[in-house]
Amino acid sequence: MPDTISLQPIGRIHSPFTFTTGMPIQTVAAADVTGHVEVFEAFAPGLRDIEHFDYLILLTHLHQASEKLEVVPFMDTQSHGVFATRSPARPNRLGLSIVRLLRVEGCALHFSGNDMLDGTPVLDIKPYVPALDVRQTERIGWFQQGLQRLPETVSDDRMK
Repeated sequence: MPDTISLQPIGRIHSPFTFTTGMPIQTVAAADVTGHVEVFEAFAPGLRDIEHFDYLILLTHLHQASEKLEVVPFMDTQSHGVFATRSPARPNRLGLSIVRLLRVEGCALHFSGNDMLDGTPVLDIKPYVPALDVRQTERIGWFQQGLQRLPETVSDDRMK
Protein backbone atom coordinates (compact mmCIF):
# COMPACT_ATOMS: atom_id res chain seq x y z
CA MET A 1 0.00 0.00 0.00
CA PRO A 2 1.49 3.37 -1.00
CA ASP A 3 1.78 6.25 1.42
CA THR A 4 -1.26 8.46 1.73
CA ILE A 5 -1.12 11.65 -0.31
CA SER A 6 -3.10 14.66 0.87
CA LEU A 7 -4.03 17.44 -1.52
CA GLN A 8 -5.80 20.70 -0.84
CA PRO A 9 -7.85 22.53 -3.44
CA ILE A 10 -6.41 25.83 -4.68
CA GLY A 11 -9.76 26.93 -6.06
CA ARG A 12 -13.10 25.85 -7.44
CA ILE A 13 -14.85 25.78 -10.80
CA HIS A 14 -17.92 27.92 -11.45
CA SER A 15 -19.87 26.35 -14.28
CA PRO A 16 -23.37 26.27 -15.74
CA PHE A 17 -23.37 22.48 -15.21
CA THR A 18 -24.95 21.50 -11.89
CA PHE A 19 -25.56 17.85 -12.81
CA THR A 20 -23.16 15.43 -14.49
CA THR A 21 -25.84 14.09 -16.84
CA GLY A 22 -25.83 16.02 -20.13
CA MET A 23 -22.42 17.66 -19.68
CA PRO A 24 -19.83 17.75 -22.48
CA ILE A 25 -17.30 14.96 -22.04
CA GLN A 26 -14.21 16.76 -23.36
CA THR A 27 -13.18 20.41 -23.56
CA VAL A 28 -12.83 20.23 -27.34
CA ALA A 29 -16.55 19.39 -27.52
CA ALA A 30 -17.36 22.41 -25.34
CA ALA A 31 -15.26 25.09 -27.03
CA ASP A 32 -17.95 27.77 -26.59
CA VAL A 33 -19.01 26.84 -23.06
CA THR A 34 -17.58 29.26 -20.53
CA GLY A 35 -16.83 29.07 -16.85
CA HIS A 36 -14.32 30.42 -14.41
CA VAL A 37 -11.90 29.24 -11.78
CA GLU A 38 -12.14 31.00 -8.45
CA VAL A 39 -8.59 30.75 -7.10
CA PHE A 40 -8.55 31.02 -3.32
CA GLU A 41 -6.91 34.18 -1.99
CA ALA A 42 -4.06 32.28 -0.30
CA PHE A 43 -2.92 31.12 -3.76
CA ALA A 44 -3.31 34.48 -5.55
CA PRO A 45 0.47 35.15 -5.79
CA GLY A 46 0.72 32.00 -7.94
CA LEU A 47 -1.35 33.70 -10.66
CA ARG A 48 1.32 36.26 -11.51
CA ASP A 49 1.97 36.28 -15.31
CA ILE A 50 -0.78 33.75 -16.08
CA GLU A 51 -2.53 36.28 -18.35
CA HIS A 52 0.26 35.76 -20.93
CA PHE A 53 -1.02 32.28 -21.86
CA ASP A 54 -3.81 31.36 -24.28
CA TYR A 55 -4.48 27.92 -22.78
CA LEU A 56 -4.28 26.42 -19.31
CA ILE A 57 -4.27 22.87 -18.01
CA LEU A 58 -6.63 22.50 -15.06
CA LEU A 59 -6.08 19.52 -12.78
CA THR A 60 -9.22 18.82 -10.80
CA HIS A 61 -10.79 16.40 -8.37
CA LEU A 62 -13.85 14.80 -9.97
CA HIS A 63 -15.76 14.93 -6.72
CA GLN A 64 -19.00 13.37 -7.97
CA ALA A 65 -17.48 10.45 -9.88
CA SER A 66 -16.96 6.96 -8.51
CA GLU A 67 -13.77 4.92 -8.58
CA LYS A 68 -13.70 1.99 -11.01
CA LEU A 69 -10.98 -0.03 -12.75
CA GLU A 70 -13.07 -1.05 -15.77
CA VAL A 71 -15.58 1.18 -17.53
CA VAL A 72 -17.66 1.50 -20.68
CA PRO A 73 -16.54 4.97 -21.80
CA PHE A 74 -18.98 7.52 -23.17
CA MET A 75 -17.61 7.18 -26.73
CA ASP A 76 -17.71 3.37 -26.89
CA THR A 77 -19.97 0.43 -26.13
CA GLN A 78 -17.20 -1.92 -24.99
CA SER A 79 -15.60 -2.16 -21.56
CA HIS A 80 -11.97 -1.03 -21.20
CA GLY A 81 -9.50 -0.76 -18.36
CA VAL A 82 -9.92 2.73 -16.92
CA PHE A 83 -6.29 3.66 -17.67
CA ALA A 84 -7.05 3.18 -21.39
CA THR A 85 -9.85 5.76 -21.14
CA ARG A 86 -10.48 9.32 -20.04
CA SER A 87 -13.35 8.25 -17.85
CA PRO A 88 -14.06 10.35 -14.75
CA ALA A 89 -14.67 7.12 -12.78
CA ARG A 90 -11.09 6.25 -11.87
CA PRO A 91 -8.81 5.82 -8.88
CA ASN A 92 -8.22 9.18 -7.20
CA ARG A 93 -10.83 10.78 -9.54
CA LEU A 94 -8.33 13.17 -11.11
CA GLY A 95 -9.47 15.32 -14.02
CA LEU A 96 -7.45 17.17 -16.66
CA SER A 97 -9.01 19.89 -18.78
CA ILE A 98 -7.26 22.09 -21.33
CA VAL A 99 -9.17 25.38 -21.44
CA ARG A 100 -8.76 28.68 -23.29
CA LEU A 101 -8.05 31.58 -20.95
CA LEU A 102 -10.31 34.49 -21.86
CA ARG A 103 -9.41 36.97 -19.13
CA VAL A 104 -8.16 37.34 -15.58
CA GLU A 105 -10.16 39.37 -13.05
CA GLY A 106 -8.41 39.35 -9.70
CA CYS A 107 -8.46 35.72 -8.55
CA ALA A 108 -10.97 34.64 -11.24
CA LEU A 109 -9.72 32.97 -14.41
CA HIS A 110 -12.46 33.13 -17.05
CA PHE A 111 -12.17 30.43 -19.70
CA SER A 112 -13.92 28.62 -22.54
CA GLY A 113 -13.88 24.90 -23.19
CA ASN A 114 -15.77 24.04 -20.03
CA ASP A 115 -16.44 20.35 -19.41
CA MET A 116 -16.53 20.63 -15.61
CA LEU A 117 -19.24 20.51 -12.99
CA ASP A 118 -20.01 23.55 -10.86
CA GLY A 119 -18.08 23.36 -7.58
CA THR A 120 -15.35 21.05 -8.91
CA PRO A 121 -12.25 21.43 -6.73
CA VAL A 122 -9.17 22.66 -8.63
CA LEU A 123 -5.92 21.02 -7.51
CA ASP A 124 -3.44 22.73 -9.83
CA ILE A 125 -3.13 25.01 -12.85
CA LYS A 126 -0.37 24.73 -15.44
CA PRO A 127 0.26 26.73 -18.60
CA TYR A 128 -0.30 24.83 -21.84
CA VAL A 129 2.79 25.12 -24.05
CA PRO A 130 2.41 23.41 -27.47
CA ALA A 131 6.15 22.82 -27.91
CA LEU A 132 6.13 20.84 -24.66
CA ASP A 133 2.64 19.36 -24.64
CA VAL A 134 1.73 18.35 -28.23
CA ARG A 135 2.72 14.92 -29.53
CA GLN A 136 1.75 13.67 -32.98
CA THR A 137 0.70 10.03 -33.18
CA GLU A 138 -1.62 7.78 -35.11
CA ARG A 139 -1.70 5.09 -32.41
CA ILE A 140 -4.72 6.01 -30.27
CA GLY A 141 -6.30 2.62 -29.53
CA TRP A 142 -10.08 2.34 -29.40
CA PHE A 143 -10.37 6.16 -29.68
CA GLN A 144 -9.76 5.77 -33.44
CA GLN A 145 -13.42 4.76 -33.81
CA GLY A 146 -14.71 6.45 -30.64
CA LEU A 147 -13.77 9.97 -31.73
CA GLN A 148 -16.47 9.82 -34.40
CA ARG A 149 -19.03 9.87 -31.55
CA LEU A 150 -17.60 12.89 -29.75
CA PRO A 151 -19.68 15.69 -31.33
CA GLU A 152 -22.99 14.23 -30.17
CA THR A 153 -21.90 12.48 -26.97
CA VAL A 154 -22.65 13.92 -23.55
CA SER A 155 -22.22 12.58 -20.04
CA ASP A 156 -24.77 10.25 -18.51
CA ASP A 157 -24.99 8.60 -15.09
CA ARG A 158 -22.77 5.56 -15.80
CA MET A 159 -19.77 6.98 -13.89
CA LYS A 160 -21.56 7.42 -10.56
